Amino acid sequence: MKLDRLIGILTLLLQNKKTTAPKLAKHFEVSRRTILRDIDTLNMAGIPIVATRGGDGGIAIMDGYKINHGVLTTDELQNLIAALKGLDSVSKQSNLENLMGKLTQGNVVVSLADSIVIDLSSYYKDTLSEKIALIKQAISESRTISFDYYYEKGNTRREIEPYCIEFRWKAWYLFGWCRKRKDFRRFKLNRLWELVLTNEHFSRRAVPDDILNASDVFNEQNEQNNIQIRFDKSVRFRLIEEYGLNCYEENENGLLLSLDYTNKEYILGWVLGFGDKAEILSPLKIRAEFAEIAKNIFCKYQT
Repeated sequence: MKLDRLIGILTLLLQNKKTTAPKLAKHFEVSRRTILRDIDTLNMAGIPIVATRGGDGGIAIMDGYKINHGVLTTDELQNLIAALKGLDSVSKQSNLENLMGKLTQGNVVVSLADSIVIDLSSYYKDTLSEKIALIKQAISESRTISFDYYYEKGNTRREIEPYCIEFRWKAWYLFGWCRKRKDFRRFKLNRLWELVLTNEHFSRRAVPDDILNASDVFNEQNEQNNIQIRFDKSVRFRLIEEYGLNCYEENENGLLLSLDYTNKEYILGWVLGFGDKAEILSPLKIRAEFAEIAKNIFCKYQT
């Protein structure tokens, strides 16, 4: 936690010219004394942080400072800048050039043009960056947001205390406290529309670790089921892409995959995406349900 906090303090100081110990203490939910010890630690690491007194005083990094090559190696800089480029792909306003200037010295050349490219945007890049910008503002100001959320049963209006924006399971999510459900929830940004920043402030709640890192999504409380599927050998690459090289057993009839799942609708939709290249073998109840889906599709195209 201390390392995370030190990186967070350094990031805030690089982004803002000046702040104060009380503000940092409130932001990281620690005491002012802890923040002052963290500042000493950063100074000992070679980062010149200065503190000034008075009405216009505060804590800041010395003017003209750039993280030197002794703090970060070239490989570390490449990894860091790759991550920054990834975040920049969904930012409403680019700060990459300014950040790279602070992170690199004139005699250190870091280029990722032919090395690593991370793009976290999507087809909805414009609306996605707008949503992320507004949610980031709500988080930094501890203000609630409201929005329309669309899901399999329709849509609903929710008011959320936003805690963080996450990139998980190939998509962007908002994590926070849902005032309607009175519990922590995740909302997929592409299903979230008519977003409004309210004037109501909130105090952060303690978040259990398993909920924050999403391990609760796959815990033992979720009922697990098993499905047996036979695939045509022509879709081998798709199975490897999804589940790895040794996920199936091969015989003369095709590729046999045994898969545990918790969401029946998701797994049926996934199998359906293979068309006639996949056949559910068991359980028989799921096989019959899938056959009914296939029958209904056939009837639609007969007309």
